[in-house]
Amino acid sequence: MAGNERGGARTGRARLVGLIERLGSGPVAVDTAIFIYLIEEHAVYLPEIEPLFEEAAAGRRELVTSSLTLLELLVMPYRNGNRRLAAQYEAILTQGRGIRMVDISLEHLRIAAQLRAAPKIQTPDALQIAAALDQRCRVFLTNDRRVPDVAGLRVVTLAAA
Repeated sequence: MAGNERGGARTGRARLVGLIERLGSGPVAVDTAIFIYLIEEHAVYLPEIEPLFEEAAAGRRELVTSSLTLLELLVMPYRNGNRRLAAQYEAILTQGRGIRMVDISLEHLRIAAQLRAAPKIQTPDALQIAAALDQRCRVFLTNDRRVPDVAGLRVVTLAAA
């Protein structure tokens, strides 16, 4: 897809369109980095993603992520001995209103393997996409421009790069 359609990250005009509008309606699959930006209050990306999490907290949007996200989120806090940050990440994923963490199933592993067989999809991305497809998400929000669109799932990247 063109830069505009993949989230507007590549054109100045598309940057004026807010993230909520680019995502459309319905549940949104969310990649790990987006949660990191939220918790760590990333100066560049927080203003872009905060409205999305506000919608989820208000019950107007469901955000879906796989349990792989929890694993990925906990690595650095554990490595740095920061149990408070680890607990904060876990609480958001397991108790956050409007956020649903999906356990990785055998079917997800099969779908991910099929996705991995295609070029340029890494295992973590394949698992996230498999969970998103299983949960009937039509959009996957990431900041990894290497993640390709797949049938039935449009990849949206953040614009504030």
